[in-house]
Amino acid sequence: MATNYSAVIQERDGLWLGWVEEVPGVNAQAPTREELMEDLRSALAEALEMNRADGLS
Repeated sequence: MATNYSAVIQERDGLWLGWVEEVPGVNAQAPTREELMEDLRSALAEALEMNRADGLS
């Protein structure tokens, strides 16, 4: 089952900032948009795995 998430991204003073709206605490900053998106995906995967593990214990 595929789930879609929404990322809000902004560029400020040469730095890219972003967060995932549906999952509190998933945010990142990076010097490029591409790095930001990669970091957000990684942080989201980690948060979802932690939530899954918590649900199983």
